[in-house]
Amino acid sequence: MSIANANGVNLYYELHGPEDAPVLVLNNGILMNAAGSWVFQTAALSRHYRLLQYDCRGQGQSDHPDGPYTMALHAADLAGLLDALGIERAHIAGASYGGEVAQAFALAYPERVRSLILMDTTSELGPELRATAENWLAAARRADPEEFYNATVPWNFSPQFIREHDALLADARRRYALLDFPAVARLCECFLGVDFTARLGEITAPTCIIVGALDLLKGPAYAHMLKTAIPQAELHILPGAGHASPWERPAEFNTVVLGFLAKQP
Repeated sequence: MSIANANGVNLYYELHGPEDAPVLVLNNGILMNAAGSWVFQTAALSRHYRLLQYDCRGQGQSDHPDGPYTMALHAADLAGLLDALGIERAHIAGASYGGEVAQAFALAYPERVRSLILMDTTSELGPELRATAENWLAAARRADPEEFYNATVPWNFSPQFIREHDALLADARRRYALLDFPAVARLCECFLGVDFTARLGEITAPTCIIVGALDLLKGPAYAHMLKTAIPQAELHILPGAGHASPWERPAEFNTVVLGFLAKQP
């Protein structure tokens, strides 16, 4: 178990892959953690890159401090973690909530970003997404694991994936029972403040945008918004995938990521 103090909090992290390879940072979705988020990516990506997987404040095995969280604070935490590990620049990737952290980092620390990979994420909340996020927040505040599971799972996976993966969903139900719901509520409150669209033109790093075609939460419309606004962006839509595209279409997902990174200097 590896812990680093960064920006005043203790952050859990894992490093995988060759020590001399370029660093690729993977930022988790809101309900995930470094130990479980990237089970279908770690082996494939770490053959070519030094993977840094970590839990942001409020997640997993990192500290869950009181007080409001912001995307700027998450970005500063990541900068502190890179400093603690002696990493000057990295490829920065993030899924869903982690994609919003990645955007915040790219805007605050552009000189530290070799490239940016944004997966099933958004730069703003439309009314439908805001209503869903507020429903998640209300469920988190009630701290009922079953209610929270029912409020979130249909948004996180495609219907076919839900039908075909009983064991995985049973594991998710068990994991939800262990959540620190006050911390989850703080993460949800942070997400409700996401509003990067007007600043996306400032992102100078080459950017890869990936989205599941069946993502009901932060789907292709949000991905197209990112593609339109970020100057050096390419967009990949994964057929048949819902919001958790790294899990639902891992082979295609990994191919896109490795193909994009291979083009970067």
